[in-house]
Amino acid sequence: MPQTPKLRCPALAPPLHVVLVEPEIPPNTGSVARTCAATGSPLHLIEPLGFRIDDRALKRAGIDYWHLVEVHVHESFEAFVRAYPGLRMHLFSSQAERSYTQAQLRPGDALIFGKESVGLPRALLAQHHEQVLGIPTSGQVRSLNLSNAVAIVVYEALRQNAVLDAPFVQ
Repeated sequence: MPQTPKLRCPALAPPLHVVLVEPEIPPNTGSVARTCAATGSPLHLIEPLGFRIDDRALKRAGIDYWHLVEVHVHESFEAFVRAYPGLRMHLFSSQAERSYTQAQLRPGDALIFGKESVGLPRALLAQHHEQVLGIPTSGQVRSLNLSNAVAIVVYEALRQNAVLDAPFVQ
């Protein structure tokens, strides 16, 4: 199969921080890691994880891009906040009252997503009520797949910051 040029865009600087709080499903985390590799976004995993970090399903979903992802594992959400003080945070929930399209997503922001089964803890959502956003759906589904939700928001942040306006082929 012949190699064709790929559509590329510049990296956002500073990069977005993608944060998964207690992720449970290895293929979802692997797919999120692939999005992070494609966008230069560090991936933060908040323990406890529903899998081992060396899980084969996790590696398979990320294909061969793991070496391109800056992965940080934190023992708790509080440990993440201590390690990265001052980051602007946006928390995502299917229970949000405001759409992600209404937020100004800036370089260096932290995009925080909860575990697949129940999302982010209610106490965390209440503590950061003003920063809670959602992705509207018109169907009767409870929520979107975690990796799809991350990709939607990350690419919206890139769009808002004009990173996608001048792509070039490489």
